[in-house]
Amino acid sequence: MPSYELALVLRQLPRPELISVIKRTAEAIFDKGGIIRKFENLGTRPLPHKVSEHGVVHREATHFTITFDSAPTKLSDLKEEFGRDIDIIRRNIFKVEEPEEYKCTLHEEMLPPSYRKDVQEIIEIAKRKQKPKYNYNSGLDYYPFQK
Repeated sequence: MPSYELALVLRQLPRPELISVIKRTAEAIFDKGGIIRKFENLGTRPLPHKVSEHGVVHREATHFTITFDSAPTKLSDLKEEFGRDIDIIRRNIFKVEEPEEYKCTLHEEMLPPSYRKDVQEIIEIAKRKQKPKYNYNSGLDYYPFQK
């Protein structure tokens, strides 16, 4: 199952109600066959602009991220269920991409440009693409193309 990250913006609530909203969210993920990997509370912050959701204007909210694994077919059901919850102002589900592995080439990059492998490849490509130049010994006393 692929990994996803759920970014939640919850309306400002007292602690017991906030816990019940998080439990409802977690149970919804579990009911759809998901596995929760990580919870992260990003705290209560003022919103960048006022947000109107479920007929109420919000200026401050509590932010959470939940990392979970779930089947891709269940995401639309989760989005719909979170959309009906009046305590959730905003919800976004993002796919977590595996970090790309790369090989460190610092020792090659510290070489002067003319010795680097990638620069030498660029020079070879440029040599192959060079156009033949006009031969001034062709017998013509003028350059046949406009200069």
